[in-house]
Amino acid sequence: MYLETPKKFRTLQNQARQVAENYLRPISRKYDKAEHAYPKELDLLAALLDGMNAGSPDAVGATSASKRKAGAEEGVKNGGNLSACLGVMEMCWGDTGLLLAMPRQGLGNAAIAAVANEEQLKRFSGTWAAMAITEPGCGSDSAAIRTTATREGDHYLLNGEKIFVTSGARADAVVVWATLDKGLGRAAIKSFVVEKGTPGMTVTRLEKKLGIKASDTASISFSDCRVPAANLLGNAEIDVQKGFAGVMETFDNTRPLVAAMAIGVAKASLDRTRELLKKAGCRFDYCQPLLSASHAEATLYRLEAEWEAARLLTLKAAWMADNRLPNSKEASIAKAKAGRVANEVTLKCVELAGALGYGEEELLEKWARDSKILDIFEGTQQIQLLIVARRLLGKSSSQLK
Repeated sequence: MYLETPKKFRTLQNQARQVAENYLRPISRKYDKAEHAYPKELDLLAALLDGMNAGSPDAVGATSASKRKAGAEEGVKNGGNLSACLGVMEMCWGDTGLLLAMPRQGLGNAAIAAVANEEQLKRFSGTWAAMAITEPGCGSDSAAIRTTATREGDHYLLNGEKIFVTSGARADAVVVWATLDKGLGRAAIKSFVVEKGTPGMTVTRLEKKLGIKASDTASISFSDCRVPAANLLGNAEIDVQKGFAGVMETFDNTRPLVAAMAIGVAKASLDRTRELLKKAGCRFDYCQPLLSASHAEATLYRLEAEWEAARLLTLKAAWMADNRLPNSKEASIAKAKAGRVANEVTLKCVELAGALGYGEEELLEKWARDSKILDIFEGTQQIQLLIVARRLLGKSSSQLK
């Protein structure tokens, strides 16, 4: 693995930065204040991204995050997972909430890319998909899902409730996790694509949130919701030996993407704080020993080092996915590190900027609010550390809780 950005991705990365700076930043505060209002400006941007990504295995977006082998390419690859992370970092340098509100760039799209079969990939191409996992009685422990899917001919009947569904009200479809048989535990949990307007599926509430207000977060209920059997992603057979691994493979691709979001918003805070501190007289001379630096300068140096560590861990997890290497542990390490770093960096930058950092004149306070969710969704900080411990110690979830 080389530490420099691959040459073939630099143009896409630069384009993503230009979009973030010239398109997302100018409307960032507008949709932070207008919670639940759909950012219509994103329609044109989403169409442009669709055009850029058409037919490209190295696209910028959630749909390229997969462990699928691209063609007959041999040797070390820099592929769709790495390009997706690099693009997400730049876009979240612009605005995390707006990225999450982007049509066809949802975590549900990453789930489809990760586990759908070839026929499903073609059928759901161009579909904007949300992800529905969390339930009122099931948060971090995804294996405790109680939403059921009962086979009835060529359909499944879904019954249950999902909460905190990002883009749940706006997306074309929702990827819903449900169990085929509660008695078989984790192995019976499968994911289903439920298209918007399906009878029995109802959006019951929109959440008011601390941050990412440009993105809608919904609660959805399912009451005898008839879903075609062909919409079950991947293999319909229950493999007790494989257990929960089938649907959990989704996280190997989505957790690096969430880590990349954290990297992006943290970099935005670092860059702006550096500018403000320079105006205040800080020199930022890296050739000078730390003992001669001011407290503000030394603090920013430390935050930059933490940010760089999180960034490299994130790129490693994505690179491993591109090369079809087991990356569950690395995905959790990246998510744990990046989520924590983003929270620390954005809050500390508010502190360093003083009154400017706390007011609406700057976006620093918004970035601090936006960053908190990145340490929570797709598995909390504590759950990531638990997963890492299990991998390191070779223990199962029942042995180490």
